[in-house]
Amino acid sequence: MLAINSARNATIVRPVIAARSPSRLMASRLADLATEALITEAMLTPKPALVDRRGPGAHRDLDLGRLLRSAHALHGAFHDMAEWAAGRHPDQTLREQLAAIGRDAEREMLAATGGSNAHRGAIWSIGLLVAARAIGGAGAAPRELARLAAQIARHEDRFAPRLDSHGARACGHYGVAGARGQAHAGFPHAVDIGLPALWSARARGVDEDCAQLDALMAIMASLDDTCLLHRAGLPALRAAQAGAGTVIAMGGSSSAAGRCALLRLDAELLRLNASPGGSADLLAACLFLDRATHLTAR
Repeated sequence: MLAINSARNATIVRPVIAARSPSRLMASRLADLATEALITEAMLTPKPALVDRRGPGAHRDLDLGRLLRSAHALHGAFHDMAEWAAGRHPDQTLREQLAAIGRDAEREMLAATGGSNAHRGAIWSIGLLVAARAIGGAGAAPRELARLAAQIARHEDRFAPRLDSHGARACGHYGVAGARGQAHAGFPHAVDIGLPALWSARARGVDEDCAQLDALMAIMASLDDTCLLHRAGLPALRAAQAGAGTVIAMGGSSSAAGRCALLRLDAELLRLNASPGGSADLLAACLFLDRATHLTAR
């Protein structure tokens, strides 16, 4: 049985699924993991110039409370994305259905935060990965999930509003790929950089917070982060990449020298009034992929 729901100019055909069906249970668990990934990233401390348990970082319109409210507000959207994608293949119809849910999710986010853009990038990246996991099923490796997400992302959304976003302007001005390019390429900074750094740190016996910070540093060291470019241009991007590289070279965030380098990077980005929000979104994507790969319905 199918129900029809119109979103913007797109006509969405929503599957009606039994309340205790495996698809409904898996969608709930995927939504839980996606929300947990956003909460874990928000709570991770100390992150350079980003919102964490110490304070708002370089942000004037965000704090930890708003980030956490935003994460919880997105749970329903991630659940819907997983239900939409279950048993499907990446195609234009699925892309447009997910996009319509994503636009609704942005409105939920803005309502929860009082108008602050807490997780627009994460709705895009983690939403695609949630859908990919619903398609790929149990046992699909992170690289396979990223490949499926890329296949979805490459399809056109004919109903997308024309938005002049900060990220889009940074991409046009500096000639960088941005969040859309990351998705089209299969999230290389998550799969090829962030996750290996996370796993390597764990294998060395590093505590979990430091392992996650090391993954963030690895992403920052090479990502052309449009959040940094928008806020303070190339000086901020270069400072972030060089500073993150220094943290890694000094032994990572678990070493005394690496922690000092991390705090110096924090101070420098605060001075520039710039925060690496794109890197934070990709860290959340890493955390989701790390946890979702072996997820089974229970």
